[in-house]
Amino acid sequence: MSLHRGGTPHIPDDAERRLALNPFYGEANPVSGMTAAPPRHRLPDGPVPPATAYQLVHDELMLDGNSRLNLATFVTTWMEPQAAALMSECRDKNMIDKDEYPRTAELERRCVAMLADLWHAPDPDAAVGCSTTGSSEACMLAGMALKRRWARRNADRYPSADARPNLVMGINVQVCWDKFCNFWEVEARQVPMEGDRFHLDPEAAAALCDENTIGVVAVLGSTFDGSYEPVAELCAALDRLQERTGLDIPVHVDGASGGMVAPFLDEDLVWDFRLPRVASINTSGHKYGLVYPGVGWALWRSDAELPQELVFRVNYLGGEMPTFALNFSRPGAQVVAQYYTFLRLGREGYRAVQQTSRDVARGLANRVEALGDFELLTRGRELPVFAATTASDVTAYDVFDVSRRLRERGWLVPAYTFPANREDLAVLRVVCRNGFSADLAELLLQDLERLLPELRRQQGPMGGDRAKAVPFHH
Repeated sequence: MSLHRGGTPHIPDDAERRLALNPFYGEANPVSGMTAAPPRHRLPDGPVPPATAYQLVHDELMLDGNSRLNLATFVTTWMEPQAAALMSECRDKNMIDKDEYPRTAELERRCVAMLADLWHAPDPDAAVGCSTTGSSEACMLAGMALKRRWARRNADRYPSADARPNLVMGINVQVCWDKFCNFWEVEARQVPMEGDRFHLDPEAAAALCDENTIGVVAVLGSTFDGSYEPVAELCAALDRLQERTGLDIPVHVDGASGGMVAPFLDEDLVWDFRLPRVASINTSGHKYGLVYPGVGWALWRSDAELPQELVFRVNYLGGEMPTFALNFSRPGAQVVAQYYTFLRLGREGYRAVQQTSRDVARGLANRVEALGDFELLTRGRELPVFAATTASDVTAYDVFDVSRRLRERGWLVPAYTFPANREDLAVLRVVCRNGFSADLAELLLQDLERLLPELRRQQGPMGGDRAKAVPFHH
C-alpha cells in the first residue's frame, strides 16, 4: 500500500481546511441547525447525517480514474452482480474465524483443492495451501518457507556470518520480492536484462546459486512486458547444477497472473508441479483469477515443503485453527467470490474469458504496430499484455508524452523505464483484462490515432525526469 504522511501542507486560511458543503447536503440538527462543513484533516467535533457524509465522500471520489480504463493494473475491475451480492453478504465474516464460519472455511479448502488439481500436484489431496490478501503476501509466505527449509538443512552453519541466505531471481520480479529480501534479511541475487531478453536466463540464474541459496523464483508473466519465464528450462539448469555440485535448489513459481492464464490457454506448457523441482506456486485471485481485490493463493507441493513450525494453532476464537499468514483478521468475501467464480465458469468458462482477453491484446498490439510509430517488445501471446516503445525514427515525442496525452482522454497507460541492464529502454504497457472489450480497444486506438498528429508536430519530447513523468505501479 502507499505510504502517507500524517502532516498536511501549510494552509494559511483555516476555512480552506474544511470540506466544501453544498447547502442541499445539510440536514436539520437539533443542536447546530444546518450541519457545519467538517474539517479535512482532523476528526469533526460531532457526527454528521449519513446522507451528508456519503455525498461528501462520493463527490470527492469522482476525481478518481475510471478503473475500467486503467490499462496499468492487472487487478480485476469487473464482476457479475451476483458475485457482488455474495461479497456484500460476506463482508462481515472474518476469514480467520473458521469455527464461527465453517462453510466459508470449507469454500477456501475447496479452492485450494481446485488449484492443486489445476496445477498438476502429484497428489492434490496432499498439497497444502491457503488464501492470502494477494500475491505479495503469498510470495512472502513462500519465501519464508524456502528460508526455513534452507536453515534447517544448514543448522550447523546458520546463522553464522558465512551462511547468509540468498534468493536468485530476475531483476524483473515484482517489488514484493525485493521487500521479502529486505524484511527477512535475505541477499537478493538478480539476473539483469540483456539485449532483447527481458526476464530471467536459466543458466545465468544457476550460475548465481551456491550452498546459501534458499531457492530460485521464476515468474510466469512478467509485469514489465507480460512474458513467461522459462520454468522448465530453469529446472533443467538446476538439475544439471545438482549433478555437478550436489546442490538441490528448489523453485518457487510466482504465477501472480500467468498461474490463472497458462492452465487454460497454454496447456502444453510445463511450468507447474509437473516439474519435481517446483516446491510452491502463488497466484492472485484478484488478477486473472477474476475476483475483485484482494485475494491471493499460496500452494505447496506437500507438507514436506511447508515447515510445520511456521503454522500457528490458536483456539481463542472458539476452535483449534491452524493459520499460516502474515496478518490475522481479513474478510472472507473475496474467498467466497473466488469459489463463486470457479463454480460459475469452470475450465471452459475460464478458457473462453482468458482467450478473449488474449485476442483483444494481440489484435490491439498488431494495430498499434501498424501505426508505424511504435515497435513491439511483446505481442500479448502469453499474458494478455503487450509492451511497446517508440520507433527508432520517432524523435518528436516519447512514450511518456503518449501516456500523458492518453490520460487526458481518461486512459491510464503506464510509461516506465526498464531495470538493469536496459535502463535505456522506456516503454508503454497495455494490460488487457476481462471487461476491456474489443470495443474499448477500438476507442483507445481511435484516441491514439487522434493525438499522434499533434505529437509528431512537437519539437521534441516534453522533457523533465522521464522515469518519474508518469507514475508506474506494478
